[in-house]
Amino acid sequence: MLTNTFSVIIIVSKVITMQKESKEDRFKRVAEKRVQNIIKSIRGLSQLTNKKVYKWNITQLTKIWNAVEAEVELCKKSFEEPNSDVFKL
Repeated sequence: MLTNTFSVIIIVSKVITMQKESKEDRFKRVAEKRVQNIIKSIRGLSQLTNKKVYKWNITQLTKIWNAVEAEVELCKKSFEEPNSDVFKL
């Protein structure tokens, strides 16, 4: 029962915090966390360069970079065209 009460307190605390938080502050908080997650993922991808552990070829690398670059471009475009169905924050 104590765990459930504690969970409710945390949820209520978050709701109260979100109500006081401005849209700009919320954007900054969420964006910083998401960008850090992206950076962490890219660094993880960089660890695949170790040829003692992994074997890859240029075709595979091209597919990887094309996919990453395409997603970055879609994300950029969504900020330029906020009504786009491509991506929404």
